Amino acid sequence: MSEHEAQVHGHCDARFAAVRAAFEENFRARGELGAAVAVTVEGETVVDLWGGWADAARTRPWERDTLVNVWSTTKGPTALCAHILADRGLLDFDAPVTAYWPEFAAAGKEKVLVRHLLSHRAGLSGLREPHALADLYDWELTTARLAATEPWWEPGTQSGYHALTYGFLVGEVVRRVSGLLPGAFLEREVTGPLGIDFTVGLPEKESGRAAELVHPPAAATSEQASAFGQLPPAALAALANPLVGAAEANTPEWRAAEIPAANGHGTARAVAALYGVFAGRGTYDGRRILSPEAAERVREGQGSCRDLVLGAGFERETEVGLGLWLSGPNRSYGPNPRAFGHDGFGGSCGLADPETGVSLGYVMNRMGPHIADDPRKMTLIDALYSAL
Repeated sequence: MSEHEAQVHGHCDARFAAVRAAFEENFRARGELGAAVAVTVEGETVVDLWGGWADAARTRPWERDTLVNVWSTTKGPTALCAHILADRGLLDFDAPVTAYWPEFAAAGKEKVLVRHLLSHRAGLSGLREPHALADLYDWELTTARLAATEPWWEPGTQSGYHALTYGFLVGEVVRRVSGLLPGAFLEREVTGPLGIDFTVGLPEKESGRAAELVHPPAAATSEQASAFGQLPPAALAALANPLVGAAEANTPEWRAAEIPAANGHGTARAVAALYGVFAGRGTYDGRRILSPEAAERVREGQGSCRDLVLGAGFERETEVGLGLWLSGPNRSYGPNPRAFGHDGFGGSCGLADPETGVSLGYVMNRMGPHIADDPRKMTLIDALYSAL
């Protein structure tokens, strides 16, 4: 293999040859460094491809079991934890958060509902006081500050992306109800029983399998930095308090922390399997994780609006369900407007489409500058639906 040649490995059913072609084209034309894509249909894996390099220096080929930080694609599995508890009657999405987390009532938040946490409508897109990176690694400190802080907008009225706080808010409710942090709960209830190669954070023993994340191109990074100065306070708090990127996510400290909105590590196969629980209406690989009713509830729309955090760079209305984004007229997750999923910072994606029984996982290490709908992801989704 030459220094710049990316070889693609794995399996792809002939019917989905367009997905392989699109994946290969991402390396040739869209700056892909290392990546993997997996697709399941009715629980059967029809695409499982990987290729390129796991490090910026191109010394480590991307392998079948290479793991990578998927950023906000982690939010889907975190939402799944809450839906499992609700399905068992242990968590009520229409109850106030204070029913499970009494300290949360401070600063006028006594009427915030659990559904507001799941749909980015709690008004807590970020903290008002400076929150250092080291503070983010401290679960008790971060959740205590969130419980004490004042919302940026009236909870329940609009959505504003809770980039990092989502995982602590939903996660603390999961912990109060189950006694386990989301990572441990997910392992006990889903990834362990199903053998899914995905963790919140990354155990040190697995660090040798981890891909190195690579910053977006310098010009794009510079544009993003200049844009921060124009953001409203709620957006600045969400995206820059603290500011994290590839360099931070490559550290042992980030990997050792529990950040259920942003530091899930897994393969594309694992992402497709986790979102496959939703695509399978609660069942995956013959095991029922959610009732059909609970799986359907994940995409219960909470109202379309211009997102208060992402609005500046995402100039269209979007709609969040109870934990995941709806494809809607934007076709973010394919032509079915009721398909849903989640993108991760820099490009990764998980997709679920119950009507076709399709799930997709896409992971990569060269981060792009896009807030959502990275061209590499959209090319793969377009190719997938052209084959259905």
